[in-house]
Amino acid sequence: MSRGAQILGRGSARLMLAPTWLLVLSILVLPACYVFWLSLHQSSFVQQASFVGVANYLTVLGDGYFWRALFNTLVVVAVVVHLEMLLGLAIALFFAGGVPFKPVMMAMMLAPYAVSEVGAVVIWRFLLDPEIGSLTRLLAAVGLGPIEWGVNPWHGLGVICVISIWLHLPFTFVILYAARLALPGELYEAAKVDGASAWAQLRRITLPLLKPAIAVAMLFRYIFAFRLFSEVWLTTQGGPARSTEVVALYLYVEAFRYNRFGVATATGWIMVVVSALVAWLYLRRVYRDMFAAPAV
Repeated sequence: MSRGAQILGRGSARLMLAPTWLLVLSILVLPACYVFWLSLHQSSFVQQASFVGVANYLTVLGDGYFWRALFNTLVVVAVVVHLEMLLGLAIALFFAGGVPFKPVMMAMMLAPYAVSEVGAVVIWRFLLDPEIGSLTRLLAAVGLGPIEWGVNPWHGLGVICVISIWLHLPFTFVILYAARLALPGELYEAAKVDGASAWAQLRRITLPLLKPAIAVAMLFRYIFAFRLFSEVWLTTQGGPARSTEVVALYLYVEAFRYNRFGVATATGWIMVVVSALVAWLYLRRVYRDMFAAPAV
């Protein structure tokens, strides 16, 4: 192929990709740039934007409520992502091993993902109602007190974690289950011939080969969990006394309760930086383990 034809082919490829790049530019890049510009200004519903530099960032970083919200977010993310990953992996291996009434069990497993977040929170609030909740009565029957999620901050965060795991567990399960089904069956047949136990097969074959899928699932869940909002807003609304706020709810309160758009957008960029840092540190550790030289 001549050089002119190659150049023409590259030009045609760029032309065909142009709509995609324009879409990405208009939906992602330009709004992100505008949000960053707004984070450097002071503005509200009735105030014209005025440049204040990094003052909004200093305001956020000097606010005790923000640090409490960030701490709550990191706690919830750590609990939700890791528990969800363990449950998703266990259920995926259970399904891959063969279960009775598999279509029915699969439908039950995926059902929470078809429920809206509002509906899910309403269901769990009813189940955990301190007076008439079914789970509250069950706890009382075994000698335990009610979960005071509206009064005790740690109870509230615990309920938020349970709701988030219940809602998003199907997502993690599907990724890990599909990855498990893609593993070659010949490896397990050879392992059985060599006398490997089920635990040895899990440790030597399944988990190492599932590491890429686990890394992808955890990356998505880190990002999604860090933006947690609906579960908190619909249960505790950050109370009592803003003690169960997460960063996304802190942003919402600053923007729509106190009309401080500059502070809210600065909070958004801080969220991006922190979540990207957490994801980078995690992926760096995962890829280091994945591609580490095997021990001799």
